[in-house]
Amino acid sequence: MIKKLIKFLIFLLATFVLLISYLSFFGIETEKFNNKINKEILNNNQKLNLELKTVKFLLKPSNLSVNVKTFGPKVSYNKQQLKLEYIKTNISLKSFINNEFSIDDLQISTKAIKINDVVRLGRSFKDSVELFILSKIIKKGFIVADINLNFDNNGKIKDDYSVKGFIKNGELQFLNKNNIKELNLNFKIKKNEYFLENIDTAFNQIKLVSPTIKIIEQKKTFLVNGKIISNKNNIDIQQYKNLLGNSFKKLEIENVNFSSDNDITFNINKKFKIKNLTLRSKINLNTLDYKIKSKNIKEYLPNFKEVIKLKNHKILVNYNKDELDINGKGEFLVEDKIDSLDYMINKKNNEYFFKTNININKNSLLIDILNYKKDENLNSLLELRGVLKKNNEIKFKSILFNENKNSFLVKNLNLNSQLKILGVDLINLDYLNTDKIKNKIDLKKNKKNYIINGKSFDASQLIDILLNNKKNDDSSLFSNLETNIYFDVNKTYLDQINYVENLSGNILYINNKINELNLDSKFPNNKRLTLTVRTNVNNEKITTLFSGYPKPLLKQYKFIKGFEEGILDFYSIKKGNSSNSVLIIDNFKVQEVPVLAKLLTLASLQGIADLLTGEGIRFTDLELKFSNEKELMTIEEMYAIGPAISILMEGYIEYEKLISLRGTLVPATTINRSIASIPVIGDILVGKKIGEGIFGVSFKIKGPPKNLKTTVNPIKTLTPRFITRTLEKIKKN
Repeated sequence: MIKKLIKFLIFLLATFVLLISYLSFFGIETEKFNNKINKEILNNNQKLNLELKTVKFLLKPSNLSVNVKTFGPKVSYNKQQLKLEYIKTNISLKSFINNEFSIDDLQISTKAIKINDVVRLGRSFKDSVELFILSKIIKKGFIVADINLNFDNNGKIKDDYSVKGFIKNGELQFLNKNNIKELNLNFKIKKNEYFLENIDTAFNQIKLVSPTIKIIEQKKTFLVNGKIISNKNNIDIQQYKNLLGNSFKKLEIENVNFSSDNDITFNINKKFKIKNLTLRSKINLNTLDYKIKSKNIKEYLPNFKEVIKLKNHKILVNYNKDELDINGKGEFLVEDKIDSLDYMINKKNNEYFFKTNININKNSLLIDILNYKKDENLNSLLELRGVLKKNNEIKFKSILFNENKNSFLVKNLNLNSQLKILGVDLINLDYLNTDKIKNKIDLKKNKKNYIINGKSFDASQLIDILLNNKKNDDSSLFSNLETNIYFDVNKTYLDQINYVENLSGNILYINNKINELNLDSKFPNNKRLTLTVRTNVNNEKITTLFSGYPKPLLKQYKFIKGFEEGILDFYSIKKGNSSNSVLIIDNFKVQEVPVLAKLLTLASLQGIADLLTGEGIRFTDLELKFSNEKELMTIEEMYAIGPAISILMEGYIEYEKLISLRGTLVPATTINRSIASIPVIGDILVGKKIGEGIFGVSFKIKGPPKNLKTTVNPIKTLTPRFITRTLEKIKKN
């Protein structure tokens, strides 16, 4: 009996061992426990439904648990389904028997699932602002993940969970119209840690790759750091103007091609706001075309047409909170002329400090106001040092240009946001200009005033600009000039040949306008040149100019040729935009006045016409009365009298639009005959003259400045006005 009992027990034990072994190695498949498993897994969310197929049980005797695995389950929510690859878990036998939460861990492997479906599943557990934003941003893409969860005795997920997988063909569309497409990456997730690896995507068509990006959750924010690499990309800058801010919206940038290597760190909150951005970038800017519509550039770079191109720039960018450092160097092209530059930009406290060296070797350079030109293939260097302030004012601490023995130095030049001059401490000029005139002159600040002194200066270009400027009393380069400028220059050139010596005096500016001016100098022939401006109590500006040698001043008027001798006296009163002026020139002669020569020829006064183009015609005096208002010059009267010819003229000139003049031109013999015929007066003034024939001509000149039409009519009777003005002049002489 005992033997049978022992045999039975051995058989029972063997059977149990075999059963345990079978269950441990092969397990069993059944659907009987599906409801129990479903209840355990979905204990925390009753809205979900888990659809299980056949479940395989595998016994684990070592820890008295059962490994449960099912293939092809489905998770349903709101009539939507997620198809999973498998679910695997361990069930505690003791907890299962005691009807307690018996799942120790849970392993879920998904099939390829739409990312939006996963977000919806997450919102079904716990809806949040960030999940809502994600649902709006994510447009498409698939995710495959392996999820490992461990549970405590109360069925709560422990902190040692892990998720890993990959995303394919993701697409994100942000509210500012920036987008991420073709997003592919691997990911690993642990509590408070997210690792993104082998990222390959396109941000606004820029191809980006990243070996790794690490995200660490810190209370209410996430710390993000990683490396982002972009290979050579051709980009459309228009897509980035909103992203780069208002400062870039007006920039006409085209044909950008670059690559970059970026190390980036920042904090981002759950509303996707970025803070504490730190960026270190190495940028290879292969090409960039910058279109500049300003015509002023061509005044300095004659080769410039419309575009300046940047090529082969190596740029280092360091950004940390409010500090920015940019260091770069490369080439720039003006048309096909290649030159180079290097630059440093440092941002601190919202101010940008800059340092730039520009090598202008292949290109030519013009500074028209100084009559300076650097020819092509001459080496030169322009150095700029300064700061762009918070209020958009610019302070150039120094501007230095060197070319051979020519140098230009400016210190502490301050410009406002409209690029008007607020002030400058020093301007030093030492150069040979295009007329081979040596310029050596300084402008120095002395408290609130300025002193201009030097050995020599060519002012011809400045004179041309002032004479042709409709607003020559308005210092439009300046913001609000309030200063006194004192002059002490040994030699000041009026043109390539003529100059004055010992220019001295001062100009007082108030509210950006000349209030007083006193300049005195003399020509090498000891003839004086003086210019004065004063403002009276009625706010009228009175200008006087006297020259004992007017030829250099009138030389710039191209319609007069061969002007010699004479004395010039000019007087003008101006208030607001209106002025009245008188110009008197005594005892001068001209060799040629093209318009006048044409009049004489048309009037058949050939002898005078020949004289005018030969030795010249002498005038005893000329008086011109005229007024200006904005762009209109009205000639009330221009009268010139001489031994050979006299002219009386009036009309108007609309600046660069229309000229309209009319008058009378009479040979001197005719004048004498006419005046001699006046009883008593004629005998006294000129004696009795006998003669017949045409007295002279009346004429009209009208049309655009470059297309004047001239008409002439012979006259036999002079106007009383002409005779009266002639008598006045003869009496005066």
